[in-house]
Amino acid sequence: MIHELRIYHCLPNRLPALNKRFETVTLKMWEKHGIRQAGFWTTLVGPSNHALYYLLAWESLAEREQKWNAFAADPDWLKARAASEADGPILERVENMFLQPTAFSAVK
Repeated sequence: MIHELRIYHCLPNRLPALNKRFETVTLKMWEKHGIRQAGFWTTLVGPSNHALYYLLAWESLAEREQKWNAFAADPDWLKARAASEADGPILERVENMFLQPTAFSAVK
């Protein structure tokens, strides 16, 4: 199992719009495409409160490529994403990295 850590750095005051999009649209689209989330976090104490952190669980990079590409090209997702940004862009930038558990990790 590998995990993908994604960090969405929002433009000021746009994190609520991103959270709403995940709650009302994105998670349903992920379910449709078989994408498994392992958790979401925002910053309670730290340098920025404009970011959303989340983990996705993948069996392999091949699974990720197939499912993520299908999701990203889904016309329903593209329409919903555009509608959620009718008031302007939400994201400043996105970071992502693929994490592999160590032998001593509680999460495998």
